[in-house]
Amino acid sequence: MIGGGRFAPTRPGAEQWQLRGRVLEVDRPRILGIINVTPDSFSDGGNFFSTAAAVEHGERLLAEGADILDIGGESTRPQNAQPVDAAEEMRRVIPVVTELRKRHADSVISIDTVKADVAQAALDAGADIVNDVSGFRLDVRMGEVCARARAGVILMHSRGGVSDMARYDHAVYGNDVTADVLAELDGSLAAAERAGVLAEAIALDPGFGFGKRSDHSLTLLRELPRLVALGRPVVIGVSRKRFIGELSHVDDPALRVAGTMAANLVAMLRGARLFRVHDVATARQALDVAWAILGDGSV
Repeated sequence: MIGGGRFAPTRPGAEQWQLRGRVLEVDRPRILGIINVTPDSFSDGGNFFSTAAAVEHGERLLAEGADILDIGGESTRPQNAQPVDAAEEMRRVIPVVTELRKRHADSVISIDTVKADVAQAALDAGADIVNDVSGFRLDVRMGEVCARARAGVILMHSRGGVSDMARYDHAVYGNDVTADVLAELDGSLAAAERAGVLAEAIALDPGFGFGKRSDHSLTLLRELPRLVALGRPVVIGVSRKRFIGELSHVDDPALRVAGTMAANLVAMLRGARLFRVHDVATARQALDVAWAILGDGSV
């Protein structure tokens, strides 16, 4: 039976996400389109490094069906990621946030940063969400900045710093990797709430590939309902990742689209509703068709 029985998707932990001055319904799949304003990101580094190219790419992603534009100016790639200072990161991303906000007043914009100063500048320029891949670990002021702006927040699980968090240096877990990740995310949640970030403004990302070997990422995908049960929207960031390449035997990240979509569809069935992707048009089609078949029949 369509929409019922053993193939029905797991209900999400939350069906609304409180953003800055608005509420985003997350009762169906939502897509975060990636805009890397960097010379060295693992998959598309240098493609959108200029403001003009990044803005054009953002407009293309909106046209393809992105619900959120996620703009980042510092790479956390697995090999030789080089941290940049706040001034350089702001030089890369703030003009992009400003121009996209001017051109698309109703769009939802996320800033992907671990630095409170960059987050503050992006929020001042019109961003709605702060996506912190360190889960508020690396800058103690991040919670205060987000709380003051009433911004939406994505707390991602990771270990280490920008230069090594996507490597395997910290990929050491006990017998229950999901329990370890949940415990560490709980610390990020507590820090955010102590700073005054509203619980309903927080989404959680298990950090696939960040300090996790392929078997760890697979376990987290299989056991995703345990994260969903925390009651917050769940973000899935598997797009073109190394473990997708290992599973599909595809070396070129740009060719890992099919594997990415397979992982996203399984994650949707297990309660995730937010998907951070490079390939928006493909993800939009795949998730909408799957949702129409397996969900409530509406898109």
